[in-house]
Amino acid sequence: MIQPSTDPQIDRIDRRILDVLQRQGRLPMTELAQEVGLSTSPVTERVRRMERAGIITGYQARVDP
Repeated sequence: MIQPSTDPQIDRIDRRILDVLQRQGRLPMTELAQEVGLSTSPVTERVRRMERAGIITGYQARVDP
């Protein structure tokens, strides 16, 4: 089991990625990259890093009642 980092480093771009993912968690990486103004490769690496650090712990669907 991967242990979350005790001191994750989150910068402005990471926060933007998290904000977009909270609103649209199933967004393709290419569209996420466009939203935050980076290419796909660095965005993918940032998301993976945040998953490994325990900052992103999952993705879920919410059903509107």
